[in-house]
Amino acid sequence: MSKPFVFVSRVPPPRGMELIEEFCTVKAMRDDRFITRQEMLEGVVGVEGILCHPPDKVDKEVLDIAGKSLKSVSTMSVGLEHIDLTECKARGISVGYTPGVLTDATAETTVSLLLATSRRLKEAFSAVVDGGWGTWENGLYLCGKTLLESTVGIVGLGRIGLAVAKRLQPFGVQKFLYSGNTKKEWASEINAEFVSFERLLGESDFVIACCSMNKDNMGLFNKSAFSKMKNNAIFINTSRGVLVNQEDLYDALKLGTILAAGLDVTSPEPLPREHPLHTLKNCVITPHIGSATVYARNAMAELAAKNLIAGLKGKRLPSPVPQ
Repeated sequence: MSKPFVFVSRVPPPRGMELIEEFCTVKAMRDDRFITRQEMLEGVVGVEGILCHPPDKVDKEVLDIAGKSLKSVSTMSVGLEHIDLTECKARGISVGYTPGVLTDATAETTVSLLLATSRRLKEAFSAVVDGGWGTWENGLYLCGKTLLESTVGIVGLGRIGLAVAKRLQPFGVQKFLYSGNTKKEWASEINAEFVSFERLLGESDFVIACCSMNKDNMGLFNKSAFSKMKNNAIFINTSRGVLVNQEDLYDALKLGTILAAGLDVTSPEPLPREHPLHTLKNCVITPHIGSATVYARNAMAELAAKNLIAGLKGKRLPSPVPQ
């Protein structure tokens, strides 16, 4: 019996690839670079399954070229904006994703970015290299902002938001606020108060975006939102770049509307080197490394592979996308 034919747009870590190659005949993009659109279109011809990764788009054109043989699409990500879910559903194609397994890694990155931003590590690293290292002749030299007795606002208290809050508790945070579509029963674990988005912005010393992306919250953090924040507030985003109007963020940081920002996600990615956000000393940007631990990436790869294979077998996926 022949193995199902699948296309892999970017080779995942070993735990995932080994599973796929055991069960499937694989055509894969094995170079260490982004796949081109043409390579994607050529690669999916006649396949039964696709394993992809943002930003590799699985849209109507890709689905049309793959044809009626396509049964299963699996992405090694939590984000789903690169997949046309409506078209997949209409064609009866199963789609899986990888939430949960990257929660701890992303929470660690969020806290790291918050600390790096609040304690001005970008400026401190530069001071060591460029000769600006002071000798404390000024008692406030490179002083930053503390979490002690602060109010932390989390926009989107899901798995990652809760994990972030639990990691921040030992720093002496006085109060957690959260906003979102509904109250969360697990908010009691951190004694967090459910408030409006506007109140969260106005009262928080740190505003952390942990919400998923949808058509209603694109550009949620814009000029209006930043104007409601304290002028010594710090904004952190490890969720999705499109949640932020980056031009408005630049203005807010440049004009002192808010104190600083830390971003692990941008729009687009990579953020062009000439983008003005790179010029700001009060903006720390990392290259979307939220899930970048060996443990998390292997766990994501394994789950993505299991989703792909389950879809090929016509079985329930371990982690299907929400319908």
